[in-house]
Amino acid sequence: MFDFLAYPLGKFLKFIYDITFENYGLAIIIFTFIVRLAMLPLTVKQHKSTMKMQELQPLINDIQRRYKDDREAMNQELMKLYQEHNYNPAGGCLPVLIQMPLILTLYWVIVQPLKFMLGKASDAIDTIVDAAARAQATINSAMSAFYSAADPGSLQANLPRTADAVLRLWGAHREIRALNFFNENRGLLYQAEGMLKDSELIDFRSFLGLHLGETASFQPGVIFGPEWKTYLPLFILVVVATVTTYLSSRLSMPKTDDSQGKAGGCSANSMMYIGPVMTLVFSFQLPAGVILYWMTGYVFGIFQQLYINRFVKKKETAEAASRADGSGKAADGGSAEGNDGKTESGETAPGKQLPPGKGKSAKNKGKSGKKGGKKKGGKKKK
Repeated sequence: MFDFLAYPLGKFLKFIYDITFENYGLAIIIFTFIVRLAMLPLTVKQHKSTMKMQELQPLINDIQRRYKDDREAMNQELMKLYQEHNYNPAGGCLPVLIQMPLILTLYWVIVQPLKFMLGKASDAIDTIVDAAARAQATINSAMSAFYSAADPGSLQANLPRTADAVLRLWGAHREIRALNFFNENRGLLYQAEGMLKDSELIDFRSFLGLHLGETASFQPGVIFGPEWKTYLPLFILVVVATVTTYLSSRLSMPKTDDSQGKAGGCSANSMMYIGPVMTLVFSFQLPAGVILYWMTGYVFGIFQQLYINRFVKKKETAEAASRADGSGKAADGGSAEGNDGKTESGETAPGKQLPPGKGKSAKNKGKSGKKGGKKKGGKKKK
């Protein structure tokens, strides 16, 4: 659907893979950071829109309460409110609408390296994948026959023995599986009928000992079994990915007071845990390269949120305080001065000049009043 984005991004990932000495894991990390960094302005814009919405929410609630029986008047008042505060309700949606296709495209670039990184046509991809599946089924049949006699209850005794069964097992990640198979069995590359060259193979084992073409397992017998050097690091990768997902979700969760938390129920907390649980579940079904991509994105999200909290929110708070301070001074200045530019104590306010003769007459009135009082007092005494 987004192939017009996926092809250039795939070529960019292949370029990074080549210049990092064919280190697939390092290429994924650099690739993810660069793309997410390019998306940072959109994220900041979305955050500002969200903060503005939270600031206006009490006023919005008040309008909705007062005009709950007149929807047309409610909409008019809301539009006036948005115009007064220069707020666009759809402003926070646009960054999301732009980011989501890009994030999905990045996923497909990772899981379809034959198509987007190597630029193979559909027919060539089918030939490569089918050849790998047939060869894998042949190997599985031999292994299953051996283990069925030696250890009937083992996993190796129940491996898929047909190409169709292998393809069903590979699912949507068949391109990574096929590349991984030929990378580990280069002597069988001739079965791809010239559609894949040795120089085009991607080494999935070139990053910190992680086999990014394999899928992690949660079974202790596999994690600590004969191939523990492959599956134990992958299990650790899953744990780290789950933890980073939780930290990213926690940092990005907006802070609310107790009343808002009670009103919202446990929805905020549930959202904070849904992401880590989904990461944990899918990590045991997807190739480790996809998990590394996810984890890198969440690590970037942690630093991104720290940046927003440290700089963007601080700047917004300072601007809001400045606006409030300015309006407060204006209100104090207006209430402190009287009709004649005098303060409450009767003194002339700074910067205000009384009309000619007005101050003088006021003083004379005060003096005459005092004299009159003295005369009256004198008469009573007599």
